Amino acid sequence: MLQKANQTMTRFGYPETLIQAYEHWVVLLRDKQVTLGSLILCSRSDATTFSALSSEAFGELQRVIKQIEHSLTAAFHYEKINYLMLMMSDPNVHFHVIPRYSTPRSACGLTLSDGGWPAVPKLNEAYATTAVERAALCRYIQGYWKLGA
Repeated sequence: MLQKANQTMTRFGYPETLIQAYEHWVVLLRDKQVTLGSLILCSRSDATTFSALSSEAFGELQRVIKQIEHSLTAAFHYEKINYLMLMMSDPNVHFHVIPRYSTPRSACGLTLSDGGWPAVPKLNEAYATTAVERAALCRYIQGYWKLGA
């Protein structure tokens, strides 16, 4: 059963963009793909500051990050990964997870380049996915999620 979504989860398309749910976190597909495989790692709580998260949420975070990195490595063979905690317009604790690579990556009929490589990711040049592309990317990444379970 799906849990009630906080404002940030809703903003990033929960439950349609859900990759994986945990007790304290959800992993969502980022609707605007900075690079192929861009995700949102969002707290399920209503906390709006990182320090307000429970110790249990912090404890679970390591497991979630390991799963993200394992799955995105298998799916996209990234070279680096960026976790951006911006929280300027979306209030609840979350990270933008941006896999980084020096050459284009392809999946689900999409081919995207990392326009910011090797510097800061170009968030303003993100590719706005369609509902069909989001659904396909969610299924694609979920297929790799099982590898690290």
